[in-house]
Amino acid sequence: MEWNMVFIRDFIPSGIAFLLKEEYDIVRNFILHTLQLQSWEKTMDCHSPGQGLMPASFKVRYSSFRCSGEIDVQTGIKMILRLCLADGFDMFPTLLVTDGSCMIDRRMGIHGHPLEIQALFYSALLCAGEMLAPEDGSADLIRALNNRLVALSFHIREYYWIDLRRLNEIYRYKTEEYSYDAVNKFNIYPDQISPWLVEWMPYQGGYLIGNLQPAHMDFRFFSLGNLWSVVSGLATIDQSHAILDLIEAKWTDLVADMPLKICYPALEGQEWQIITGSDPKNTPWSYHNAGSWPTLLWQLTVACIKMNRPEIAARAIEVAERRLSRDKWPEYYDTKRARFIGKQAHLFQTWSIAGYLVAKLLLADPSAAKMLVTEEDPELVNAFSS
Repeated sequence: MEWNMVFIRDFIPSGIAFLLKEEYDIVRNFILHTLQLQSWEKTMDCHSPGQGLMPASFKVRYSSFRCSGEIDVQTGIKMILRLCLADGFDMFPTLLVTDGSCMIDRRMGIHGHPLEIQALFYSALLCAGEMLAPEDGSADLIRALNNRLVALSFHIREYYWIDLRRLNEIYRYKTEEYSYDAVNKFNIYPDQISPWLVEWMPYQGGYLIGNLQPAHMDFRFFSLGNLWSVVSGLATIDQSHAILDLIEAKWTDLVADMPLKICYPALEGQEWQIITGSDPKNTPWSYHNAGSWPTLLWQLTVACIKMNRPEIAARAIEVAERRLSRDKWPEYYDTKRARFIGKQAHLFQTWSIAGYLVAKLLLADPSAAKMLVTEEDPELVNAFSS
């Protein structure tokens, strides 16, 4: 089976590889083309979404990939910001999304406020703040953007973080607290703590949970959300080191024979049946259900370089190099230890190759990672303490 669609998500590691090789025109044309698609009319059963929505993919009909006409980048950024910062019914600064709204694009029980979306949202807001021209029409947007950054970073750092101490606090929670000084603000029932987590959590290390809603915490470890929280500065410096500590402590679970688990652990049994709808592609320890994805090597490498711990990434790359080329660059691997090539994995997968190339390029020149990382913002830190 051959894909004739270009997925914007899948282009990212390729785009970064081009930038690292100083081949800027390819990336520029791709970004301008996707921006151009904002203006296309999009409907489903007579309903049109808000202006600024970007497509997940598009079909290439011509060999030429150049954009024609003038494209107003500033207008495109403003349209996206107005869509994302619009007032709604939600009481939280996190983005509310449906299931399958991120790298995991099939039913996996991530509807609500998944960490991966929040980390990417935070990073996008930071980038928009740097790129948006300070003109009259931007003042309100910049103000709303900065307010959202403060609220979002506090919310994630305070309520998504979990380590052994925090887990013990949740274990001792009182429920049905309804006041401003409530400790259990989301009315989490201690019985939600899964037995696997009690045994799995290391003494040193921690991570940001997968999702948080009233009366619900998704305790699964999602790799991309945690790694990008490190890269973007959404996680604090201490939390970022703790996330890398956890990856080292749980190496046999998260890396094993091929980096890196997309999430951990897998949904199994009745839980898998109910949450995924018995999805035959997302069976336990396969694909999005705790499969292992080599493309995640580059995010791991950026996070490790930022925290001055490149040896972790180097070790993961060494593991990948034992098989990845020999196995013809699969999309993903299956089983708990990633021993099998994924049962429906495409071979010579572009983002598997690009992810490995980016990781190698960055390890060879760690200073190049500066264009991808964001340091902890002193203004945000001051906002928390004031």
